[in-house]
Amino acid sequence: MVANSPASRYNTAIVLPYRLVLAALLCGAAWGQAPAYSAASILNASDYTAGPFAPNSVLSIFGTNLAWQDPGPNSSVTIPLPTRLNGVQVLVDNVPAPLFYVSRTQINFLVPGNEFVDGTPIPVQVVRQGDIAPGPRPTITLVDTAPALFKTDSGYVLALHPDYTVVTPDAPARAGEVVAVFATGLGKTGGDPIPGEAPVIALIKAWQDLKVYLNGALLDIGNIKYAGTAPGWPGLYQINIQLPGNLAPDPEIRVAIGAQSTPSGGFRLAVQ
Repeated sequence: MVANSPASRYNTAIVLPYRLVLAALLCGAAWGQAPAYSAASILNASDYTAGPFAPNSVLSIFGTNLAWQDPGPNSSVTIPLPTRLNGVQVLVDNVPAPLFYVSRTQINFLVPGNEFVDGTPIPVQVVRQGDIAPGPRPTITLVDTAPALFKTDSGYVLALHPDYTVVTPDAPARAGEVVAVFATGLGKTGGDPIPGEAPVIALIKAWQDLKVYLNGALLDIGNIKYAGTAPGWPGLYQINIQLPGNLAPDPEIRVAIGAQSTPSGGFRLAVQ
């Protein structure tokens, strides 16, 4: 095996505790006869940025009358993810999408499939069970990759220490440490999982095109220890990076693959 090859880094993957993404994917924002939404109200579930989006990304639809009722207080997600939840389906190019959360004002869903052509406009439609008039069919644009990072409530990017604790301003990362940063939209992986099922460790196919920037400086490829699926969690990816020794506190972090990049200026990693 070639030293420092992608395959040699499989053992650096960190399994993400489910509790870290449940808050983002299983709860809705408060936004109340036909479902009403538009292309502009379909956003990344991680950071609520607009598209384009990639297959296997986690998206949110915001609107009104998306479901007949809100979920009960004891509602929880199951894996494999269902394609009908709370009496609702989301059709992506007429294919039922796996669902994380459904309320009257917000739906979180996984973009299914990996066979779409780069740049293709795809219709999205909300269908309520028993409803003779489904929602509109606005289109979203799908591209091969469209990175988006998850953020914590404090506004920092979601990352873990090697002991699986969260990187925060009160528990920052240190120079030389390997941290796992969580994202969606990194595209196809080796052995793509069936949409909605729990993935195993698998590198992204766009590995050689992945770039990580800290305070605008390109991180050396040798400092990227793994980039692929977060085992056990559909639609979630992780990038394990070793922090350089000369890093300023709380650097801005940006992830790019080809022409698609996370926004600049809005994401910081808690480092001291």
